[in-house]
Amino acid sequence: MFTNKARIIVTLLFLALAAVFAYYQTYQLSAVAVLLAGFVVWGYFKEGTVILAAKQFHHKEFDKAEKLLLQIRNPEYLGKKRRGFYEFIFGSISLQKRDYEEAEKHFEIAAQYPLRTVNDHVAALVHVATISYRNGNYEKATAFLGLAEKNRDNITAKMREVLNTLKQELNNKKK
Repeated sequence: MFTNKARIIVTLLFLALAAVFAYYQTYQLSAVAVLLAGFVVWGYFKEGTVILAAKQFHHKEFDKAEKLLLQIRNPEYLGKKRRGFYEFIFGSISLQKRDYEEAEKHFEIAAQYPLRTVNDHVAALVHVATISYRNGNYEKATAFLGLAEKNRDNITAKMREVLNTLKQELNNKKK
């Protein structure tokens, strides 16, 4: 749960401690300090700033959330759970900006990863289906709607209503 600047400061602090411990020949403490610095660096790649961005996202601070997500240079290195949430938040921010092409791309990737709840997973699928429907790609919309329908029993009533509405609109377009 660090920003990149905080990670750098903490890592440098641990490495400085390791140097001080090595100077005083307490190699066990030096090794522990290096190990802790390694954990902070590992967190940079596997965790990133996704948790901080999620907090900003839930407080509807979309600009701050986007800035935090942009600090992650290589999202492909994130852990599976973090990567799914990274893509979901970025897709939602793109949707907020009305950049539907970018939102569709991020939601498609998010749907491939485990998300926090089944409802979030279905929401990602429904967003892809809706954007595909708006773009006139009815086959893709039907395919993603079918994937969302598989989880119909585990979602909220509001999400079921959205699924039904989208399904009716797709059926009307096919006729």
